[in-house]
Amino acid sequence: MAAAEPGAAPGGGGCAPAGGGSVPVLFCFSVFARPSSVPHGAGYELLIQKFLSLYGDQIDMHRKFVVQLFAEEWSQYIDLPKGFLVNERCKVRLVPLQVQITTLGNLTPSSTVFFCCDMQERFRPAIKYFGDIISVGQRLLQGARLLGIPVIVTEQYPKGLGSTVQEIDLTGAKLVLPKTKFSMVLPEVEAALAEIPGVRSVVLFGVETHVCIQQTALELIGRGLEVHIVADATSSRSMMDRMFALERLARTGIIVTTSEAILLQLVADKEHPKFKEIQNLIKASAPESGLLSKV
Repeated sequence: MAAAEPGAAPGGGGCAPAGGGSVPVLFCFSVFARPSSVPHGAGYELLIQKFLSLYGDQIDMHRKFVVQLFAEEWSQYIDLPKGFLVNERCKVRLVPLQVQITTLGNLTPSSTVFFCCDMQERFRPAIKYFGDIISVGQRLLQGARLLGIPVIVTEQYPKGLGSTVQEIDLTGAKLVLPKTKFSMVLPEVEAALAEIPGVRSVVLFGVETHVCIQQTALELIGRGLEVHIVADATSSRSMMDRMFALERLARTGIIVTTSEAILLQLVADKEHPKFKEIQNLIKASAPESGLLSKV
Protein backbone atom coordinates (compact mmCIF):
# COMPACT_ATOMS: atom_id res chain seq x y z
CA MET A 1 0.00 0.00 0.00
CA ALA A 2 1.23 3.48 -0.83
CA ALA A 3 -0.42 5.92 1.56
CA ALA A 4 -0.27 9.61 0.78
CA GLU A 5 1.93 11.73 3.01
CA PRO A 6 -0.05 13.90 5.40
CA GLY A 7 -0.38 17.47 4.16
CA ALA A 8 -1.05 20.70 5.96
CA ALA A 9 -4.72 21.33 6.66
CA PRO A 10 -6.71 23.61 8.95
CA GLY A 11 -8.13 22.20 12.14
CA GLY A 12 -7.20 19.09 14.08
CA GLY A 13 -3.75 18.12 15.21
CA GLY A 14 -1.99 18.83 18.44
CA CYS A 15 1.04 18.14 20.54
CA ALA A 16 1.51 15.13 22.71
CA PRO A 17 1.33 15.87 26.43
CA ALA A 18 3.97 14.65 28.83
CA GLY A 19 3.43 11.19 30.20
CA GLY A 20 2.77 7.77 28.74
CA GLY A 21 -0.43 5.79 28.39
CA SER A 22 -2.61 5.21 25.37
CA VAL A 23 -5.40 7.09 23.63
CA PRO A 24 -8.59 5.50 22.23
CA VAL A 25 -8.94 5.91 18.47
CA LEU A 26 -11.72 4.80 16.13
CA PHE A 27 -10.18 3.44 12.90
CA CYS A 28 -12.53 3.61 9.91
CA PHE A 29 -12.03 1.97 6.53
CA SER A 30 -14.71 1.45 3.88
CA VAL A 31 -17.87 0.35 5.75
CA PHE A 32 -15.89 -0.77 8.80
CA ALA A 33 -15.15 1.05 12.06
CA ARG A 34 -13.01 -0.59 14.74
CA PRO A 35 -12.13 0.96 18.11
CA SER A 36 -8.54 0.53 19.21
CA SER A 37 -5.83 2.60 20.87
CA VAL A 38 -2.40 4.05 20.18
CA PRO A 39 0.29 5.44 22.48
CA HIS A 40 0.17 9.10 23.45
CA GLY A 41 2.06 11.08 20.83
CA ALA A 42 1.54 8.54 18.03
CA GLY A 43 1.91 10.09 14.61
CA TYR A 44 1.27 9.25 10.99
CA GLU A 45 3.47 6.15 10.77
CA LEU A 46 1.92 4.49 13.82
CA LEU A 47 -1.57 5.22 12.51
CA ILE A 48 -0.67 3.58 9.18
CA GLN A 49 0.71 0.54 11.01
CA LYS A 50 -2.49 0.25 13.02
CA PHE A 51 -4.63 0.46 9.85
CA LEU A 52 -2.58 -2.34 8.33
CA SER A 53 -2.89 -4.49 11.43
CA LEU A 54 -6.67 -4.02 11.49
CA TYR A 55 -7.51 -4.10 7.78
CA GLY A 56 -4.43 -5.48 6.02
CA ASP A 57 -6.31 -8.35 4.38
CA GLN A 58 -8.81 -5.91 2.81
CA ILE A 59 -6.44 -3.17 1.61
CA ASP A 60 -5.59 -3.22 -2.09
CA MET A 61 -1.81 -2.81 -2.20
CA HIS A 62 -2.05 -1.19 -5.66
CA ARG A 63 -4.08 1.79 -4.49
CA LYS A 64 -2.96 5.07 -3.01
CA PHE A 65 -4.60 6.24 0.20
CA VAL A 66 -4.94 9.34 2.31
CA VAL A 67 -5.40 9.39 6.10
CA GLN A 68 -8.09 11.77 7.34
CA LEU A 69 -9.07 13.02 10.79
CA PHE A 70 -12.61 13.84 11.89
CA ALA A 71 -12.59 17.55 12.85
CA GLU A 72 -15.33 18.54 15.29
CA GLU A 73 -15.11 22.22 14.30
CA TRP A 74 -15.98 21.35 10.71
CA SER A 75 -18.16 18.31 11.47
CA GLN A 76 -16.41 16.38 8.75
CA TYR A 77 -13.16 14.61 7.86
CA ILE A 78 -10.11 16.60 6.85
CA ASP A 79 -6.71 15.46 5.54
CA LEU A 80 -4.44 14.56 8.43
CA PRO A 81 -2.64 17.79 9.41
CA LYS A 82 1.12 17.91 8.96
CA GLY A 83 2.92 16.88 12.14
CA PHE A 84 -0.27 15.53 13.72
CA LEU A 85 0.20 13.64 17.01
CA VAL A 86 -2.55 11.81 18.86
CA ASN A 87 -3.13 13.40 22.26
CA GLU A 88 -6.85 12.86 22.75
CA ARG A 89 -9.68 10.56 21.73
CA CYS A 90 -10.23 10.87 17.96
CA LYS A 91 -11.57 9.24 14.83
CA VAL A 92 -9.47 8.64 11.71
CA ARG A 93 -10.16 6.99 8.39
CA LEU A 94 -8.18 5.57 5.46
CA VAL A 95 -9.57 6.73 2.12
CA PRO A 96 -8.57 5.11 -1.20
CA LEU A 97 -7.94 7.60 -3.98
CA GLN A 98 -10.01 7.03 -7.08
CA VAL A 99 -7.10 6.66 -9.52
CA GLN A 100 -5.23 3.38 -9.29
CA ILE A 101 -1.47 3.27 -9.74
CA THR A 102 -0.80 2.33 -13.36
CA THR A 103 1.80 -0.35 -13.91
CA LEU A 104 3.61 0.88 -17.03
CA GLY A 105 6.15 -1.90 -17.21
CA ASN A 106 9.05 0.26 -18.33
CA LEU A 107 12.46 -1.38 -17.90
CA THR A 108 15.91 0.18 -17.75
CA PRO A 109 19.13 -1.70 -16.90
CA SER A 110 20.00 0.72 -14.09
CA SER A 111 16.76 0.03 -12.17
CA THR A 112 16.33 -3.71 -12.88
CA VAL A 113 17.40 -6.92 -11.12
CA PHE A 114 17.07 -10.47 -12.50
CA PHE A 115 15.82 -13.25 -10.17
CA CYS A 116 16.61 -16.83 -11.23
CA CYS A 117 14.57 -19.24 -9.12
CA ASP A 118 15.47 -22.86 -8.39
CA MET A 119 16.63 -24.06 -11.84
CA GLN A 120 18.02 -27.27 -10.31
CA GLU A 121 19.08 -30.66 -11.56
CA ARG A 122 16.52 -32.75 -9.66
CA PHE A 123 13.67 -30.83 -11.31
CA ARG A 124 14.81 -31.83 -14.81
CA PRO A 125 12.63 -34.95 -15.26
CA ALA A 126 9.54 -33.47 -13.59
CA ILE A 127 9.15 -29.93 -14.97
CA LYS A 128 7.41 -29.56 -18.33
CA TYR A 129 9.61 -28.02 -21.07
CA PHE A 130 12.52 -27.90 -18.64
CA GLY A 131 15.12 -27.99 -21.41
CA ASP A 132 13.51 -25.00 -23.08
CA ILE A 133 13.32 -22.86 -19.96
CA ILE A 134 16.96 -23.67 -19.20
CA SER A 135 17.91 -22.41 -22.65
CA VAL A 136 15.89 -19.23 -22.25
CA GLY A 137 17.13 -18.70 -18.69
CA GLN A 138 20.74 -18.96 -19.86
CA ARG A 139 20.03 -16.39 -22.59
CA LEU A 140 18.56 -14.01 -20.01
CA LEU A 141 21.62 -14.35 -17.78
CA GLN A 142 23.90 -13.69 -20.75
CA GLY A 143 21.85 -10.57 -21.47
CA ALA A 144 22.12 -9.49 -17.83
CA ARG A 145 25.92 -9.77 -17.97
CA LEU A 146 26.08 -7.77 -21.20
CA LEU A 147 23.90 -5.01 -19.74
CA GLY A 148 25.41 -4.96 -16.25
CA ILE A 149 22.19 -6.06 -14.54
CA PRO A 150 22.56 -7.71 -11.09
CA VAL A 151 21.43 -11.34 -10.84
CA ILE A 152 20.11 -13.04 -7.71
CA VAL A 153 19.86 -16.85 -7.75
CA THR A 154 18.25 -19.24 -5.27
CA GLU A 155 18.35 -23.01 -4.95
CA GLN A 156 15.59 -24.85 -3.10
CA TYR A 157 17.13 -27.24 -0.54
CA PRO A 158 20.18 -28.01 -2.72
CA LYS A 159 21.34 -30.74 -0.33
CA GLY A 160 18.40 -32.83 -1.49
CA LEU A 161 17.49 -31.30 -4.86
CA GLY A 162 20.92 -30.54 -6.30
CA SER A 163 22.53 -27.33 -7.50
CA THR A 164 21.58 -25.12 -10.44
CA VAL A 165 21.90 -27.05 -13.71
CA GLN A 166 25.31 -26.92 -15.39
CA GLU A 167 23.91 -25.36 -18.58
CA ILE A 168 23.18 -22.15 -16.67
CA ASP A 169 26.28 -20.03 -16.19
CA LEU A 170 26.09 -18.15 -12.88
CA THR A 171 29.33 -16.22 -13.48
CA GLY A 172 29.02 -12.75 -12.01
CA ALA A 173 25.79 -13.43 -10.08
CA LYS A 174 25.44 -11.01 -7.17
CA LEU A 175 24.04 -13.70 -4.88
CA VAL A 176 23.53 -17.49 -5.03
CA LEU A 177 21.61 -18.68 -1.99
CA PRO A 178 20.18 -21.96 -0.69
CA LYS A 179 16.67 -21.76 0.73
CA THR A 180 13.89 -23.81 2.24
CA LYS A 181 11.29 -21.04 2.08
CA PHE A 182 9.35 -21.12 -1.20
CA SER A 183 9.66 -17.38 -1.82
CA MET A 184 13.02 -16.00 -2.90
CA VAL A 185 12.50 -12.99 -0.61
CA LEU A 186 14.99 -14.01 2.08
CA PRO A 187 16.64 -11.56 4.50
CA GLU A 188 19.87 -11.83 2.48
CA VAL A 189 17.97 -11.00 -0.72
CA GLU A 190 16.31 -7.98 0.89
CA ALA A 191 19.72 -6.79 2.10
CA ALA A 192 21.17 -7.22 -1.40
CA LEU A 193 18.31 -5.24 -2.94
CA ALA A 194 18.86 -2.46 -0.41
CA GLU A 195 22.49 -2.23 -1.58
CA ILE A 196 21.47 -1.62 -5.21
CA PRO A 197 20.52 2.03 -5.73
CA GLY A 198 17.30 2.82 -7.58
CA VAL A 199 15.94 -0.71 -8.00
CA ARG A 200 12.40 -0.51 -9.32
CA SER A 201 11.83 -3.70 -11.37
CA VAL A 202 12.47 -7.42 -10.94
CA VAL A 203 12.60 -9.82 -13.90
CA LEU A 204 11.66 -13.22 -12.46
CA PHE A 205 11.97 -16.70 -13.99
CA GLY A 206 12.47 -20.33 -12.98
CA VAL A 207 10.34 -22.97 -11.26
CA GLU A 208 7.76 -23.70 -10.16
CA THR A 209 5.36 -21.08 -11.51
CA HIS A 210 2.56 -21.79 -9.05
CA VAL A 211 4.79 -22.14 -5.98
CA CYS A 212 8.13 -20.33 -5.70
CA ILE A 213 7.57 -17.94 -8.62
CA GLN A 214 4.09 -16.99 -7.46
CA GLN A 215 5.05 -16.50 -3.81
CA THR A 216 8.16 -14.52 -4.74
CA ALA A 217 6.20 -12.24 -7.09
CA LEU A 218 3.51 -11.52 -4.51
CA GLU A 219 6.08 -10.67 -1.83
CA LEU A 220 7.96 -8.38 -4.20
CA ILE A 221 4.94 -6.34 -5.24
CA GLY A 222 3.98 -6.12 -1.57
CA ARG A 223 7.29 -4.32 -1.12
CA GLY A 224 6.50 -1.86 -3.91
CA LEU A 225 8.60 -3.43 -6.68
CA GLU A 226 7.34 -3.99 -10.21
CA VAL A 227 7.58 -7.64 -11.27
CA HIS A 228 8.01 -9.04 -14.79
CA ILE A 229 7.56 -12.82 -15.09
CA VAL A 230 9.22 -14.35 -18.16
CA ALA A 231 6.63 -16.82 -19.46
CA ASP A 232 9.02 -18.72 -21.75
CA ALA A 233 11.48 -19.22 -18.88
CA THR A 234 8.96 -20.31 -16.24
CA SER A 235 7.27 -23.67 -15.83
CA SER A 236 5.73 -26.24 -13.46
CA ARG A 237 5.12 -29.96 -13.30
CA SER A 238 1.50 -29.30 -14.27
CA MET A 239 0.51 -26.98 -17.12
CA MET A 240 -2.81 -26.34 -15.38
CA ASP A 241 -1.03 -25.11 -12.23
CA ARG A 242 1.21 -22.94 -14.39
CA MET A 243 -1.65 -21.45 -16.40
CA PHE A 244 -3.78 -20.52 -13.40
CA ALA A 245 -0.79 -19.07 -11.55
CA LEU A 246 0.07 -16.78 -14.47
CA GLU A 247 -3.55 -15.70 -14.79
CA ARG A 248 -3.78 -14.94 -11.09
CA LEU A 249 -0.52 -13.00 -11.09
CA ALA A 250 -1.50 -10.96 -14.16
CA ARG A 251 -4.70 -9.90 -12.37
CA THR A 252 -2.64 -8.52 -9.47
CA GLY A 253 -0.73 -6.19 -11.79
CA ILE A 254 2.32 -8.39 -12.34
CA ILE A 255 3.54 -8.26 -15.94
CA VAL A 256 3.67 -11.60 -17.77
CA THR A 257 6.00 -11.24 -20.73
CA THR A 258 8.65 -13.01 -22.84
CA SER A 259 12.44 -13.13 -22.91
CA GLU A 260 12.71 -11.36 -26.26
CA ALA A 261 10.42 -8.56 -25.10
CA ILE A 262 12.51 -8.15 -21.93
CA LEU A 263 15.87 -8.02 -23.70
CA LEU A 264 14.74 -5.60 -26.42
CA GLN A 265 13.00 -3.38 -23.89
CA LEU A 266 16.22 -3.16 -21.90
CA VAL A 267 18.29 -2.00 -24.90
CA ALA A 268 15.39 0.14 -26.22
CA ASP A 269 17.27 1.45 -29.28
CA LYS A 270 19.08 -0.04 -32.27
CA GLU A 271 21.87 2.42 -31.48
CA HIS A 272 22.42 0.94 -28.02
CA PRO A 273 26.08 -0.18 -27.79
CA LYS A 274 25.02 -3.71 -26.80
CA PHE A 275 22.19 -4.07 -29.33
CA LYS A 276 24.09 -6.32 -31.75
CA GLU A 277 25.12 -8.70 -28.98
CA ILE A 278 21.59 -8.84 -27.59
CA GLN A 279 20.25 -9.37 -31.12
CA ASN A 280 22.63 -12.31 -31.56
CA LEU A 281 21.33 -13.85 -28.32
CA ILE A 282 17.78 -13.59 -29.62
CA LYS A 283 18.72 -15.07 -33.00
CA ALA A 284 20.15 -18.06 -31.18
CA SER A 285 16.73 -18.77 -29.64
CA ALA A 286 15.66 -22.36 -29.16
CA PRO A 287 12.96 -23.66 -31.56
CA GLU A 288 9.39 -22.89 -30.55
CA SER A 289 8.46 -25.39 -27.82
CA GLY A 290 4.78 -24.73 -27.46
CA LEU A 291 5.24 -23.44 -23.90
CA LEU A 292 3.94 -19.96 -24.77
CA SER A 293 0.79 -21.44 -26.26
CA LYS A 294 0.01 -22.68 -22.73
CA VAL A 295 0.19 -19.29 -20.98
